[in-house]
Amino acid sequence: MKFGFGKSLARLLKSQKKFSRLIEKGLKAPRNKAKRATPTLRAAKPTLVETTAFGSNPGRLIMKTFVPTARLPKNPALVVVLHGCRQTPESLDSAAGFSKLAKDRGFVLLYPEQRSANNSQRCFNWFRPSAVARDRGEMLSIKQMIEHACERHRIDHSRIFIAGLSAGGAMTAALVANYPPMFAGVAIIAGMPVGSARDAISALRAMKSGAAPPSGGWGRPVTEISSVVKAWPGVTIWQGMDDRTVNPVNASACIAQWLEVQGLDESSGRAEEKPWGRLQSWRATDGLKLASYSVRNMGHGLPIKMRDATKSRRSGDPYVIAAEISAPAELLRLWGLKRPML
Repeated sequence: MKFGFGKSLARLLKSQKKFSRLIEKGLKAPRNKAKRATPTLRAAKPTLVETTAFGSNPGRLIMKTFVPTARLPKNPALVVVLHGCRQTPESLDSAAGFSKLAKDRGFVLLYPEQRSANNSQRCFNWFRPSAVARDRGEMLSIKQMIEHACERHRIDHSRIFIAGLSAGGAMTAALVANYPPMFAGVAIIAGMPVGSARDAISALRAMKSGAAPPSGGWGRPVTEISSVVKAWPGVTIWQGMDDRTVNPVNASACIAQWLEVQGLDESSGRAEEKPWGRLQSWRATDGLKLASYSVRNMGHGLPIKMRDATKSRRSGDPYVIAAEISAPAELLRLWGLKRPML
């Protein structure tokens, strides 16, 4: 029996090492950037502050926030941003400018951060059942961060928004499935549908080729978690049409998932061709319920509109990509986060 256990452990370790190598290979910057110096993921300015005591933190994550010193209303909104693999909050924030928007619009910004000790590629472990179960693991750690930020900064509980990129997008979907009343708006960027994987190997397979719909449809993994929920926050799904890391078929699965969860008829949606790509949207009497942003000529990352397209290569984060639409600006518009009146 000892021999059998050792052999099984060896196979498991071999599979984990293989997954790490494949993820690293899949997240490499595009070949046309190979001649340029590899971007260094570092913050331009030390704007984010770490909080060490925010709860039991069973997922062993790091909490970082940005709180504007000016223009912060009495009961501000909270925007939660989950980074992707091989990113840090600083690298993503420096490139995407969320903290600048927070300063301009007067909201509190929260960045949960993954540790390399938890995942060698710094991916949130969205594919591990123990990490995404309600009130357990990484799921509970992020919930505790949100609750701590709400109490400390007197957050308006009706204005908590969340966005996640790649592995952070998949974790965002899992958070909304577990705690739907907590959020007023959601953005899943190059992410994965809830229930698409149960371990590292199936996660890699689903990212590359797409996961088969579960029995009962894509909505079932979400409704099984929150079976009594009737009202869901509005969800936006973002996907680069040229993404080679997360196959765009996964965006279609995400759309199918949230259509089913929210009880929307696919045929009731509106499709529009935009300069940047294709927008599909589904509305109800109480507003926008689901929208899909398919961005043309974009690979794996967060789209951001820049005057100088080369800035995205110098920003320190190759997964923030110059495009004809800016996801951060569009999300703040949808969420009603405007400049406060002076």
